[in-house]
Amino acid sequence: MNHDIFDGLLAKRTTLSTRGIVAVDYAGWAASPGDRAGLTAYISSMNATNVANLTRAEQFAFWANLYNAATIDIILDNWPVKTIRDIKPNPLALGPWKKPVVTVGGTKLSLDDIEHGILRKGWKDPRVHYAVNCASISCPNLPRKALRGASLESSLEAAARAYVNHPRGARFSGTALTVSSIYKWYKQDFGNNDTGIIAHLKKYADAPLRAKLEGVTRISADAYDWGINATGKA
Repeated sequence: MNHDIFDGLLAKRTTLSTRGIVAVDYAGWAASPGDRAGLTAYISSMNATNVANLTRAEQFAFWANLYNAATIDIILDNWPVKTIRDIKPNPLALGPWKKPVVTVGGTKLSLDDIEHGILRKGWKDPRVHYAVNCASISCPNLPRKALRGASLESSLEAAARAYVNHPRGARFSGTALTVSSIYKWYKQDFGNNDTGIIAHLKKYADAPLRAKLEGVTRISADAYDWGINATGKA
């Protein structure tokens, strides 16, 4: 599986903001027929891939990259938007996640199918949440280079550490701990309670944060910013 096209597009259309958030130049990308065609070609090449022929690590990278590429494509199709949640296939939808958007091996898949039905179910690894990006400010950063099977472990570890140590992941106000809502929404992936979530945070926390976490037994609040992770916004 060749991810070079995606690498080039990410290098061209993403930047790391002063807030430590990967921002996407959706406006420029949407206005460039060449870059739109490049993303379409990349997704098409993935749709034609026989995933069974990939190694286990390559499969994880494949699904995470497809999720991220498809999410960007959805944003570009609907640009401009203030939040991905404004993109609704029907009035009752909470966003685009349940609508089939890709076809792999003859099977139509939604973003939810990829994230929850394949990645979370198939790997049972909390680091799935650091590999997929939902085009929102509070989401773990969009990787600026496609994931690869050969370097997957180091990439996931780096992504986990980056998010946990960013205020979006965990922050203190005095002794009160506020965490990303991701840890609450998917608490079963992180130990199923505050103790498990805090243990996960400690595993990846750098010294200053880890010291604060040592004396904490409960989470005071959770927060999430659904604003679009666009250049000038993130």
